[in-house]
Amino acid sequence: MILPIYIYGQPVLRKVAQDVPADYEGLDELVKNMYETLAESEGIGLAAPQVGRSVRVVVIDLDVLSDDLPEYKGFRKAFINPHIVDYDETNSDVSEEGCLSLPGIHEKVTRPTRIRVQWMDEQFVEHDEWVEGYLARVMQHEFDHLDGKMFIDRISPLRKQLIKGKLAGMLKGRYRCGYRTKPVK
Repeated sequence: MILPIYIYGQPVLRKVAQDVPADYEGLDELVKNMYETLAESEGIGLAAPQVGRSVRVVVIDLDVLSDDLPEYKGFRKAFINPHIVDYDETNSDVSEEGCLSLPGIHEKVTRPTRIRVQWMDEQFVEHDEWVEGYLARVMQHEFDHLDGKMFIDRISPLRKQLIKGKLAGMLKGRYRCGYRTKPVK
């Protein structure tokens, strides 16, 4: 089932999400629905708060980028209870980011190029690994949602001031996108 994407201003986007217990009812269905929603909205990552659930679940599908980034051919994973436990601050990268919860807004964000993450797969098998490159950026963006943060929290005050009108419009339901949404009421 395709779920509506919660738009900027929805309180769930600013809450710290809770860890998912192993007996969480409906986890398989949530993950399946998140993948369907992600595909329908033509995104590459989706966090549960973006579909109104304040739990630590993220799906990432980088296969859609495999023509340009062949190393991500077939990359499609769900991350349960992910946490970034270390940042390698040696190198950082500035790249433009967008977000399904902020339609029409794209800004340059600086992030470390290498991070250490701990997470569980859908069978609750634990993983602990260093991740780098584009996947590290996507993980940081999506995992921020689980901590009540959005990429606009990581841009300069000047840039935030320049998009203030767009954000105010979004709160009033003025935005355009080609997927189902749940605006602030």
